[in-house]
Amino acid sequence: MASSRRQSQVYSITDTESVPGQCTTEQALDAATELTEEELYLLVEEAFGNNEFLTQETQMLEWYIKRIDPKDLQKAPVSLQPSLDRPTPSQSTYDLRGGRKRSKSRASSIEKVLRLLAEQKCDVAQAQVEEIRENMQKFQNESEKVLSNHKAVIEEAELRCTELKKAEYEFDRDIIKGAVIPRSGKVMAEKIIRNFEDKMKARDALIEKLRLKNSTLKVQLRKLHLQLKQKEEMGEVLHEVDFHQLKIENSQYLEKIDERNQQLLQLKMVAGNTMQILSSYKKKLQALTKESEHLAIETTARNDLYNKIINEITAVEMERISNEKVNKRLRKQLSDFKVPETLDYVNEKANLYELKNSVCSWERKVEIAEMALKSYKKKWQQLKSGVMEAPLKPHGQSAQAFA
Repeated sequence: MASSRRQSQVYSITDTESVPGQCTTEQALDAATELTEEELYLLVEEAFGNNEFLTQETQMLEWYIKRIDPKDLQKAPVSLQPSLDRPTPSQSTYDLRGGRKRSKSRASSIEKVLRLLAEQKCDVAQAQVEEIRENMQKFQNESEKVLSNHKAVIEEAELRCTELKKAEYEFDRDIIKGAVIPRSGKVMAEKIIRNFEDKMKARDALIEKLRLKNSTLKVQLRKLHLQLKQKEEMGEVLHEVDFHQLKIENSQYLEKIDERNQQLLQLKMVAGNTMQILSSYKKKLQALTKESEHLAIETTARNDLYNKIINEITAVEMERISNEKVNKRLRKQLSDFKVPETLDYVNEKANLYELKNSVCSWERKVEIAEMALKSYKKKWQQLKSGVMEAPLKPHGQSAQAFA
């Protein structure tokens, strides 16, 4: 608490030092000697901050005076910026204590300091801000011009590059590949000359077209200059009030455009939602169409199966009817059937056994007869071959004799 009170006393003494007759620097130094090094260091830092703030205000005031009347500034002394570094606590105490003798000689030369009011400072700052804005606007306009020039140069270079690529492609197509003699492999000079002549004619036509366009633009520019002069003579030139009115109308139109843009954004959002709903319904429709196709295929398969089952039922019904007829006939036969006597059955069985034996014997006899037939056939073949060889022997003997 005591240190803060001492600092406030020092601050009050140093603040009144600028006004003559209120307090001497010796009183300020006596009050400062009662402070510690840290308090003095904080005090010196605050003084440096105040000095920096005052130098910035002074620079801003100089810029303002330069803008208004630079002749008055040449007569006034040039403001020096503080070049001293911030001292350490020991250095600050040494300067304050050792500077007591110098403050006595300086007290006589203290002049009354003129300070600007807050309104005047605001005016200076506002003027400086406006100047900075104007400079920024000028720099932005210049940069936009430079940027537009660079864009135009880039576009021209791109167009030139495309034209060169097109010309290279056409030259390769028409001359290098199309004008080569297949036998000798040389390029025809007539086609090259004709190609260059066509290119020169096209360039001349383009130059003539651009010249006519340039002349028409010059005529339009002259007409616009004449119309502007006539408006100036008639007093139809827009004044500052008209510009303000146009700015107000422009702001109103911009507000309307913003409202319409908001409405357009809302409509776009609604359209996007409707498109999403439409896409979802389309997906559902596709799924339902696929399901309907599957159901149609399944329905046709079920109909085919139903028809097949009906045909099978009719066939089974017909078979049932025929089987019922056979069953009735068999039942009728069964009802009419009479079991024979046992003796007749035994006799029939004995006859059947005898018949089987006779069949077996006859089959054996047939096999024996077949074997005899085969042997007879072999003998017959042998006899036939012997009969055919007998008349050939004398004919062979006569042939030997003749030889």
